[in-house]
Amino acid sequence: MNPLEKHHLLEALFEHATESIIVTNPKGEIQVINPATQKLFNYVSSELEGKTIECLIPSRIAERHVAYRESYNHNPHPRSMGEGRDLFARKKDGSEFPVEISLTPFEFHNQQYIIAFIIDISLRKKAELEIQRKQEELIAMTNELKVINEKLESKVEARTKVLREALFELEKSKQELSEAFEKEKELNELKSRFLSMASHEFRTPLTTVLSSASIIEDYEKEAPHEKRAKHLHRIKNAVHNLNDILSDFLSISKIEEGKVFAEKSIIDIKLLGAEVCLDLKDLTKPNQHIEFIHQGFEEILSDKKLLRNIMINLLSNAIKFSGEGSLVKMDIQCDSEFTLIKVIDEGIGISEEDKKHLFERFFRSSNALNIQGTGLGLHIVANYVELLNGKINLHSELEKGTTIEVIIPVLTEV
Repeated sequence: MNPLEKHHLLEALFEHATESIIVTNPKGEIQVINPATQKLFNYVSSELEGKTIECLIPSRIAERHVAYRESYNHNPHPRSMGEGRDLFARKKDGSEFPVEISLTPFEFHNQQYIIAFIIDISLRKKAELEIQRKQEELIAMTNELKVINEKLESKVEARTKVLREALFELEKSKQELSEAFEKEKELNELKSRFLSMASHEFRTPLTTVLSSASIIEDYEKEAPHEKRAKHLHRIKNAVHNLNDILSDFLSISKIEEGKVFAEKSIIDIKLLGAEVCLDLKDLTKPNQHIEFIHQGFEEILSDKKLLRNIMINLLSNAIKFSGEGSLVKMDIQCDSEFTLIKVIDEGIGISEEDKKHLFERFFRSSNALNIQGTGLGLHIVANYVELLNGKINLHSELEKGTTIEVIIPVLTEV
């Protein structure tokens, strides 16, 4: 996919996002809004662009919000607004509604901007009030039943049994409500992490594409070929990074929707491993080498697409987290019972604490936060290995490299 197509794809993401997205400058002046914002607030773009964000805030708190905004500009960082407080927004007709807001700062052409993601939570608030009312009714009913039980316990044994069953059901409902609240909290935290990560990971390659494209455009026709080639290489790498990010998002979505299945066929595992190593050669750093070794059977019965993605993810990580001049190895061993894929690197390694979370969604090791990535690669690998009824072993030490072993049982029938 070329940069123009990528640009159109990102425009589509912005245009078709279901959440309201507003971009402002440090003065709080609205620079751009997406269609979801127009629909949510009943404004058109021309009515909001250039106005301060306070025009979307209830007048009773707009003045205080200016102070909050100025305080945030002194230390901009990704965060959710209104921790522990209820937030409200104002539509064009002056009506108010409850919202959740997440802020993410970014810099473009040496100018600071802030992205606000706004979600209308009116339905959730209504549901919470309804749940609270139901809980109060349940508590009142429980108390009433207890009183009745105390009065009639000595006379009606059968009634006592009914009341105990009712109390048990009430406690069960309370537990279910508590679990539902915890699940919603977990989903909101996961969404905030995703928005923050996506904003950062898309911004970096896009900035590279724009700056390199601008430089190439400014070059004279007789400019040395190597200068143009350098910036074209930067653009290709940036687009490759964007493609990897989108591929990870699409893969995890398909996995969680149950749309990925293992499709068995006879494949040449030796040839597949060699092709993957050759494909990833362009990703290597200066003087970095990939060594491929195969032992045992060459043809196996498995899913070629899943195995290829497993190899690509493991090798890409090994290349990414290893330095210049390092050696990355992929060793494939096949016998009558198992296929073993082992990827070894000499990179930064993984701490004992981080190992416990390495295969979770969006998890980034504490020593790899400054290295580009979505935190989805190993989570995808783990799911693919599970689809093939295999298992993963991890061996790693900080600054001493990492070895990941994928062991897949040999399939016996198509």
